[in-house]
Amino acid sequence: MHERASEFADRARDRYGVDLDVSEFESGTETAAAAAEAIGCETAAIASTIVVALAGSNRDGDLVAAITSGANRLDLDAVANHYGAETASMADPGDIRSVVGWSIGGVPPICHDTALPTTVDPTLTHYDVVHAAAGTPSAVFAVEPDRLVDLVDADVVDLTE
Repeated sequence: MHERASEFADRARDRYGVDLDVSEFESGTETAAAAAEAIGCETAAIASTIVVALAGSNRDGDLVAAITSGANRLDLDAVANHYGAETASMADPGDIRSVVGWSIGGVPPICHDTALPTTVDPTLTHYDVVHAAAGTPSAVFAVEPDRLVDLVDADVVDLTE
């Protein structure tokens, strides 16, 4: 197993007391469509963690996470409105790496270096199991949506287009 995927699994066990089954795919899982194809599930069952930077209304530079269904597109205006900011934009990859501790393409929904306010797309709750990144662009883990919401202490709210 890739060192970062192994680190993710160890952090999940140490922080949350869960043993997650991490799977790795040679074809890569950088996009929701690629992950769904590799896993053999619907694209909508892919839980993509998107880190967003807020600005305005005393929120300048604040980062938040939105875990969306791979079938949906995040609405940045809805994110800004939800968090009381003037605007929201995709976070800078360097900021994501330094604050969250993971790189784009492999950002998991849990095990961040810094806890972020998080939302979960309600579309994910329609599945028995969803699949999320596990620290690398080729590693994923399966989790029940309710368990995911509990682990990340998230609000379930539709912030998609």
